[in-house]
Amino acid sequence: MDNYRKRIVDELLDLKLSSSAAVLVEGTKWCGKTTTCLQVAKSSIFMDEPTKREQNIELASISPAKLLSGEYPRLIDEWQIAPQLWDAIRYKADRESIIGGYMITGSAVPVDINELKHSGTGRFSWLKMRPMSLWESGESSGSVSLAELFRGRRIDAEEAHPFELEQMAEIVCRGGWPQSLLMNGRAKFETSKNVLQAIVQRDISRVDGTERNPDRALKLMRSYARIQGTQATAKVIMADLSTNEMSDMIDDTVYSYLNALRKLFVIEDSSAWCPNLRTKDSIRTSDTRYFVDPSIATAALGFGPGELLNDLKTFGFLFETMVIRDLRVYAEALGGEVRHYHDKTGLECDAVIHLPNGTYALLEVKIGGKHLIEEGTRTLNNLARLISVKKLREPEFKMVITAVGEYAYVRKEDGIIVCPISALKS
Repeated sequence: MDNYRKRIVDELLDLKLSSSAAVLVEGTKWCGKTTTCLQVAKSSIFMDEPTKREQNIELASISPAKLLSGEYPRLIDEWQIAPQLWDAIRYKADRESIIGGYMITGSAVPVDINELKHSGTGRFSWLKMRPMSLWESGESSGSVSLAELFRGRRIDAEEAHPFELEQMAEIVCRGGWPQSLLMNGRAKFETSKNVLQAIVQRDISRVDGTERNPDRALKLMRSYARIQGTQATAKVIMADLSTNEMSDMIDDTVYSYLNALRKLFVIEDSSAWCPNLRTKDSIRTSDTRYFVDPSIATAALGFGPGELLNDLKTFGFLFETMVIRDLRVYAEALGGEVRHYHDKTGLECDAVIHLPNGTYALLEVKIGGKHLIEEGTRTLNNLARLISVKKLREPEFKMVITAVGEYAYVRKEDGIIVCPISALKS
């Protein structure tokens, strides 16, 4: 696809470079970290370059200044293979009062991150990158801006990029990988498969130097794909593995594999939003399980668009994974975050966007259709009533996000916005 837009993260990178000595850009492999940084870098070094990798690691130990030398801003790609560079940058920044000096990128948390002598506070800023949102890939009209909604704008009938359900199934399976957007036909689904293979065959062991079985890693990721959008515990994952895959993985092994996937930025769960609505004990605080991109789940399950269309329940959960990915991209551009709400009465809300000034919005995710939209609006109205009864700050807006639809509109009966994902932007 040749009509994708400038990445939202580009502006955030410029902002962070103007306010700190170094920016740590993190995210899963192939999401575009290096390409994004190279657009503004004046010099660069690729720590993981095969012919120089061992030499670079040795230089980081005995003469890190050589690796840091170059015109600013300097990109140090895959810095995590030599974590001592962190303290070297911090020391140099202190001595020379550097602003906008370095961009360090990583697709994994370094093995000995806890051994770093300095937290980086005041010198480093953090930036997380994810696969591309639909706005960035040119597949959203952007007629509905979250920023404008938070500023009080009210919409009428805003056009969305029109997609059929079959097309949305393809987008879910393709994912937001920049490379896949340049491909056509079956080839566009190969990037997510390549990402999956790289994870299970190599990265999940390399991330912390612990040898892990590729077959077990694949089966665990397949199990994780089956629980997308739920608050499943590790014991639930164990039960799923025992039923569907294998019965010889113990709790410690499951936790070890899951922690490795987090270090690789492959899974990104959603934490709970806990307003003072009820007693603390009544609010469930378990994370909702998500991959960073829905295509990792479809690759793990061996699903293509056809399988999703034949299993709308699974399609719904994976579509939700994609929506959460996009909302995170949009919310972080506003300085906010995305969480979920779930209490012991069964009342739950898929997404709560919370901004630093205390404003927030409630969002439900549904594939579409009158019945599912009504289900989503009931949830939002029930939660809004609970908030009103407790006399807490009300949400700025309530929204049901759908997979299909030609327009975003406001329901007259309750003011809830019904918006296709292909109309949203930050």
